[in-house]
Amino acid sequence: MSQSAYDKDLDRNAANFQPLTPLGFLERSASVFPDRLAIVHGATRRDYKTFYARARQLASALAAKGIGKGDTVSVMLANTPAMAECHYGVPMTGGVLNTMNTRLDAAIIAFTLDHAETKVLIVDREFSGIVRDALKLARTKPFVIDYDDPEYHGAGERIGAIEYEAFVASGDPTHQWKLPDDEWDAIALNYTSGTTGDPKGVVYHHRGAYLLAMGNLLTGDLGRHPIYLWTLPMFHCNGWCFPWSIVLAAGVQVCLRQVRAKTMYDLIATEKVTHLCGAPIVMSTLLNAPADEKKPLPHLVEFMTAAAPPPEAVLAAMKEAGFNVTHVYGLTEVYGPSVVNEWHDDWNALPSAEQAARKSRQGVRYPVLEALDVLDPETMAPVPADGETLGEVMFRGNTVMKGYLKNPKSTREAFAGGWFHSGDLGVKYPDGYVQLKDRSKDIIISGGENISTIEVEDALYKHPAVAAAAVVAKPDDKWGETPCAFVELRPGKTATADDLIAWCREHLARFKVPRHVVFVELPKTSTGKIQKFRLRDMAKNA
Repeated sequence: MSQSAYDKDLDRNAANFQPLTPLGFLERSASVFPDRLAIVHGATRRDYKTFYARARQLASALAAKGIGKGDTVSVMLANTPAMAECHYGVPMTGGVLNTMNTRLDAAIIAFTLDHAETKVLIVDREFSGIVRDALKLARTKPFVIDYDDPEYHGAGERIGAIEYEAFVASGDPTHQWKLPDDEWDAIALNYTSGTTGDPKGVVYHHRGAYLLAMGNLLTGDLGRHPIYLWTLPMFHCNGWCFPWSIVLAAGVQVCLRQVRAKTMYDLIATEKVTHLCGAPIVMSTLLNAPADEKKPLPHLVEFMTAAAPPPEAVLAAMKEAGFNVTHVYGLTEVYGPSVVNEWHDDWNALPSAEQAARKSRQGVRYPVLEALDVLDPETMAPVPADGETLGEVMFRGNTVMKGYLKNPKSTREAFAGGWFHSGDLGVKYPDGYVQLKDRSKDIIISGGENISTIEVEDALYKHPAVAAAAVVAKPDDKWGETPCAFVELRPGKTATADDLIAWCREHLARFKVPRHVVFVELPKTSTGKIQKFRLRDMAKNA
């Protein structure tokens, strides 16, 4: 086959090709905006030249401890400056950053350290007790570094060989880090929740992190110099890649150890916060705050949320409070959010019920995702775009993970047919918008009829007394399984199980109505997602 004229003597070289990586974002912002504020944490305020110098010092110190390409550095940190620095300093060595969920138990932490073959472990003093217990269980014996956050005022012992600030100070602020050898090199390792077995290690590459960070700028309407409040845990999908996005836009990262309403309102007011992300629980925290904790917002604040679409009443309350909510959807395996409910201006003229129907859709692919579709998982054929035919939501593109670490079987299954299988069931509308109907494992099959738990939950959320609801299957001798609803009521509101069952009968087909309603505080993950696996266990005895 003859070579095209467009290929002949036009080779890839150092002048015209460089591996994509988000690491260059910090170098550029420090070069262009050296004195611009980069990080705020209590009394700590650091500009970009300081941020960049500290990241290089961290990289230098890690390299001196032998960290190089493919070595794992695990961190158990809150949303602090150290966590932001690790997103640059660790991969500057060629190493891989593993941000661990701060709510994990000792056994899962030990599994993670062993599976990741962690060489260095950085631990916030708040979590030293559980990590100490994990280290006793783990076969891996990493070099441990303590982090003393000046904004943490609780107890916690030091379990490491050196404190973080002393470790960073031992490094060279002019350290000459280099680009990855290949943009396909791993940059981060994130573990799935492991609710049905050992967690799986999701591997991110530099190319995907670069592109998703770019996608956040476009989708989140960040603009130049955003002021971003860290309400989303940075350990969760690397904070949806926002540690890289905010630096790309030369913005400010306002750190926050704990999501508390008063602190959030105070920081929004004093730091003039423009953007934040979080699960619906963060919205609830803001909206349900006592009047004396609330403060007027300095301007319209952009709020990006994932998980289930916020109920119409919540969206209206957020708008009235001064927040513009953008709903996104994604998974750990696609770097966090990769689907967005892109709103059309002409939809504002629709009746409220039709607007609510459109807001309930997850939406369309990010600009940096190559393909999103709803396919029949057996035939891999697209389902009809009729808004009714169920299929599995699947992804394809550069912002899909490399695969699962040391788990070829799961990787092959996830990528079967050339698509990433999300495990989420959904439908596709004629305009291409996707709407989730359920997780594959969450569909309730009652008497041969499929019941979408999301549909039942949506009906419950419309009741004025309901603050939160989750529906799971309860085993039933006659029907196989039936819907069981777990409900949290709004403060000061009352409703009985019979009230809610009657309400559902007015809004749902009779076979979809919950047979049981349990009033309980819903168990949630550290990122605000309802833990349905725990509710399934509770439903067996409800």
